[in-house]
Amino acid sequence: MFNLNTSYLSGDGKSGRFQNISISPSLAIIALCTLSFFLELMPGIGPSYLSAFEFDPGSILTRPWTLITYIFLHNGIWHLFFNMFVLFFLGTTLEKVVGKKQFLGIFFASGILSAVGYSLLSQPVFNITPGPMIGASGAIYGALAALTILEPDLMVYVYFIPMKLKYALLLFALFDFFMVNSSDMIAHTAHLSGILVGLYMGSRIKNTQEGYLKSRNKGRW
Repeated sequence: MFNLNTSYLSGDGKSGRFQNISISPSLAIIALCTLSFFLELMPGIGPSYLSAFEFDPGSILTRPWTLITYIFLHNGIWHLFFNMFVLFFLGTTLEKVVGKKQFLGIFFASGILSAVGYSLLSQPVFNITPGPMIGASGAIYGALAALTILEPDLMVYVYFIPMKLKYALLLFALFDFFMVNSSDMIAHTAHLSGILVGLYMGSRIKNTQEGYLKSRNKGRW
């Protein structure tokens, strides 16, 4: 999923190739999600398109492709807008820190395992019957968590309030935890699962970066 033998530190000469935003994987995902949303709205096609690619925990074995395709579906313009807004800023930032391949690994691993966590944790842990799910939120939460491990003091705005990224992630995680049994139609267990995946992958990459620095410094003696 990611290369443990490669450093993606900003000073290693690799980050420059990610400055060209036109080749950003985050922007490609945003474009695909937007195109997918318009397909959802098409008369005669939208309902069939949605049912074919949404994720349903009861069909995880017979429709495994939906572990990925549900990420590109959204329930309304505001659902799409807020997810893509966050992905635009945090996704492109994470790309510059870890590289495009690493970013894609984090994003899709978080998205897939968010769906798995939603399926496995909702009923036995929180006594929730999981229904069909759509949206990139779980994958975006994973990217957010990974970036938090790598750049915890990065300043972000949460509802126009500036705060460090590590505090923003904690705020989001607590919100999802306490709202997990609410009736707001949000898959909070998927969000929490995405956060756990992102924290794990971010920690692995951070350890690799620190190991790279130590080995490089030793070589100077």
